[in-house]
Amino acid sequence: MTTLQNKSTTPIAHLNAENIENLGRELDAIRQQVLDTRGERDARYIRAVIKSQRSLEAGSRLVLLFSLFPPAWLIGTAGLSVAKILENMEIGHNVLHGQWDWMRDPKIHSTTWEWDNASPAEQWKHAHNEEHHTYTNVIGKDGDLGYGIMRVDEDQPWHPFHVGQPMWNGINAVLFQYGIAAYDLKLVKNLRNAERRNNPAFRARVKATLRKIGRQATRDYVVHPMLSGPSALTTVTANVTANVVRNLWTHSVIMCGHFPEGVETFAYNSIDGETRGQWYLRQMLGSANISGSQIMHLMTGNLSFQIEHHLFPDLPSNRYKEIAPQVKEVFDRYGLTYTSGPLIRQVASAWRKVIRLSLPNDFPRLLQPQKSLQPAAVPA
Repeated sequence: MTTLQNKSTTPIAHLNAENIENLGRELDAIRQQVLDTRGERDARYIRAVIKSQRSLEAGSRLVLLFSLFPPAWLIGTAGLSVAKILENMEIGHNVLHGQWDWMRDPKIHSTTWEWDNASPAEQWKHAHNEEHHTYTNVIGKDGDLGYGIMRVDEDQPWHPFHVGQPMWNGINAVLFQYGIAAYDLKLVKNLRNAERRNNPAFRARVKATLRKIGRQATRDYVVHPMLSGPSALTTVTANVTANVVRNLWTHSVIMCGHFPEGVETFAYNSIDGETRGQWYLRQMLGSANISGSQIMHLMTGNLSFQIEHHLFPDLPSNRYKEIAPQVKEVFDRYGLTYTSGPLIRQVASAWRKVIRLSLPNDFPRLLQPQKSLQPAAVPA
């Protein structure tokens, strides 16, 4: 069953097996409520977002043909940055989750969509949908938890290599789409072993990734600049800037989902015999939200509702805001902490954790996490 990493106090000690299964049934009912009511307004929403994103990207690239002029560079770069963020977060991530497959539109379907990201869609779906969402925050099984380059829990052994993890994380943020592609390939693990390295399937995945990176680079750094004529060099810098802005933004949003203080991690064997209710409980405790405006929710791909997304990854993203109050009410009644906060606070919390865990557990520290409050009473 669901087992947290070693802790002196546990936020689920007050819950018995019946409580947990009742909690699961309540969350199932919330999910079914959305399934019963999704329809035309949801379809209009995603089609409008896709149309707006494509128009914004086309318009921004057109403006950048004149990027030799500073105002055109600034406007075009800002627009292209936003367009790339929207394509990755609200569109690509959610389409590839199958959130819109019910529409039966072959142009907006998880089996046909290819996104503007270095990692090919099929590889990302395996690493993210099948592995991360199955093993959420399970130490040693969820590769997204530290991406194999960071220590993310006190129970993980400390090695001198970890002192550099704030720097590794910073580099990963700047190059995030390439870091994700390498992670999806399990690049380091496969390159270390000759048998894995020479495996035809692995080599085919590497070639597919390199081909996609090549296509992206050709579009952003060759074709678009060539069309810009005398503005070629400034168009290159605009594309570089837009890609870095997108990488930094998506990295920050993802960090806020599973890294802030207050988010729980789970023992390696914690999913052995896990029930539906226990799976829900793990998603609830292993995720965190970002509070903010409607624009914030749109720009995060509604991953500002990371808790709701992990509970219901295949529901339309525009519905997460609607069901969030119901989900929080379940948290409150079962005495669980609904971890949420503004973007700046959540990013700072995640980075503080990265820095804290870069040092040995017995190292004097000023970055200790705050103690959690005692849980409330559980409904009878």
